[in-house]
Amino acid sequence: MKGTRAAQRYAKAILDLAKEKNTADIVFTDMQQISQTIASSPDLADMLKSPVVNSSVKKASLNEIFKDAGEITQGSFDVLIENGRINLLDLVARNYIVRYNTLNKSQEAIVTTAVPLTAELEEKILAKVKKLTGAGAKIKNVINKDIIGGFVLRIGDLQYDASVSRNLNRLKRELKDNSYSSTI
Repeated sequence: MKGTRAAQRYAKAILDLAKEKNTADIVFTDMQQISQTIASSPDLADMLKSPVVNSSVKKASLNEIFKDAGEITQGSFDVLIENGRINLLDLVARNYIVRYNTLNKSQEAIVTTAVPLTAELEEKILAKVKKLTGAGAKIKNVINKDIIGGFVLRIGDLQYDASVSRNLNRLKRELKDNSYSSTI
């Protein structure tokens, strides 16, 4: 993805500054809000990426939308705008979150299921995550009825897909392959 390395460098610099000023937790909260807001607003994402929209409009918009953000977060807007990299804001926020979680030996496990997780299943998943990664995690349950049943577990770059839809698709491919080879 274009700009990923630059986003990583900006996220690292922001985290280093936040640690130095003892505000890493505040910036973490800001970055979560930024990431969630951009993800839920395609118009905001398009505006940040648009070369037609003036930088001063982008800055004013960000300052208004995130008026409660901390000093370091507000400063990061300025730096990204000055360097012509404000289009990377979402990537910077997500990279900051990953770096912050790594620093605090915490991670987020995203579990996609067809129905909400029960407390019992959540405990089992946490145990599995600890066994796989050696660290605890916060569970984020995403509901997606398209997976039909089972679950998809994602922790950072690791993904474990035990969904019914995946198994049905695999079976469908196998049946197609077998029917094709038997006609030859």
